[in-house]
Amino acid sequence: QVQLVESGGGLVQAGGSLRLSCAASGRTFSTYVMGWFRQAPGKEREFVATGTSYADSVKGRFTISRDSAKNTVYLQMISLKPEDTAVYYCAAGTKTGSNSIRAWDYWGQGTQVTVSS
Repeated sequence: QVQLVESGGGLVQAGGSLRLSCAASGRTFSTYVMGWFRQAPGKEREFVATGTSYADSVKGRFTISRDSAKNTVYLQMISLKPEDTAVYYCAAGTKTGSNSIRAWDYWGQGTQVTVSS
């Protein structure tokens, strides 16, 4: 079992930056692939990043990283746009590189990111 807790969301102006964190519990954290997804109001949850794979809409602006010593995965976001506004979810799974929601086993509760224009 893995429990995930996101933090770091907030309100930021367009062009600004945020770093999201996802703290994972469990001694088997290192065995899981980690990823980020997001869900905007009225839209389906969509893939953002995992490993070296990024959604086209965030390439060059978002960077995923992990600190195994801290059981934490990060999403550094720069040059934020109003269309990045969404609830961001951390996910853990065992299928490398998958952008399908069904491939992920564990989810956090989400953290809200709002980008004003």
